[in-house]
Amino acid sequence: MSSPRKTMVVKIGSSTLVREGAIQRTFIAGLARQAAVLAERGWSLVVVSSGAIACGAPVLGFSRRPTDMPSLQACASVGQCVLSAAYDEEFRASGLLTSLVLLTRSDTAQRSSYLHARDTLTRLVELGVVPIVNENDTVVVDEIRFGDNDTLAALVACLVSADLCVTLSDIDGLYTANPALDPTARFIPRVDKIDASIIGAAGDSSTSVGTGGMITKIRASRILMTAGIPSVICSGEAPDPLVRLAAGEAVGTRFEPPADRLDIAPRKLWIALGDAAHGRVTVDAGAARALTEHGSSLLPVGITGVLGSFGEGDVLDIADETGLVIARGIAEASSDELELAAGRRQDELAQNRLLAGLAHKPAVHRDNLIVFA
Repeated sequence: MSSPRKTMVVKIGSSTLVREGAIQRTFIAGLARQAAVLAERGWSLVVVSSGAIACGAPVLGFSRRPTDMPSLQACASVGQCVLSAAYDEEFRASGLLTSLVLLTRSDTAQRSSYLHARDTLTRLVELGVVPIVNENDTVVVDEIRFGDNDTLAALVACLVSADLCVTLSDIDGLYTANPALDPTARFIPRVDKIDASIIGAAGDSSTSVGTGGMITKIRASRILMTAGIPSVICSGEAPDPLVRLAAGEAVGTRFEPPADRLDIAPRKLWIALGDAAHGRVTVDAGAARALTEHGSSLLPVGITGVLGSFGEGDVLDIADETGLVIARGIAEASSDELELAAGRRQDELAQNRLLAGLAHKPAVHRDNLIVFA
């Protein structure tokens, strides 16, 4: 009996795809050759590709990335055609068919739309197609954008139940500090837990053509660890990194999920990734322990602060006293109600006519809450 096929998601940054306004066809050709080798070895590939705006800007005569929204969207519209043509031609030369999938937050914020996106991507992979996924920058506005393709890659990896998610970057992995600024920075080959020290080691993007830096890659890797999906950050210039990673070779920095993160309910993954957080609550140390160690619901008494404006049913982040986001969940009450209820015990809430409704339910129920690894 043949082994089941595995799926790899690879995210490619703008700085890897576009240099001095020119699309790197040699890089895409090399990626296609790797995809063909992977296919022969039982792996399917999904590509999350940045670069539409960077490709379109020089075609439209811009000497640098524009800043106004209509110009950015025009660049994305033209650049997406250029980028898609390059992927199609180079992958066809290696005997592979590609497709274009453009997403926005509005496509995944609703659970039903999220499932439709999952079904489409899964079917494309089953048919042997290499989907090329990007944010739909031609129509997207701030309210419905992912903001960076690192988050989009994590979403896609969860949608297709990937076995590995790889980020090809302009740096060879994670360091203890920004190596461009600190000569004493040490390379980190493996991360088993993303804590404040790992987040603190993440520096900003070193290029002007992209929107994400190392911090967005770390946040995406943390979500993937929560989902039980290993991920790797490595250099796009490394020789055949995807083939080597599929063979089990160590390349770049690997983020390894804990062993107990193998059975996360799909609905909880949607809570983690499908929609952006509409607000944030800060909790005390006792509530943080109850959430992370005991799988408890979040009660109003454990809340010490409320940030943002959100309604009942909205997704919100839950942070500990240090500011580290430890969980994400669906609010059982509005920000106004939780602000008034914060720090109050259930019996106190029951005696308050405005807040009595919160005396018999949590601020976030554990069934609608996902704790990050």
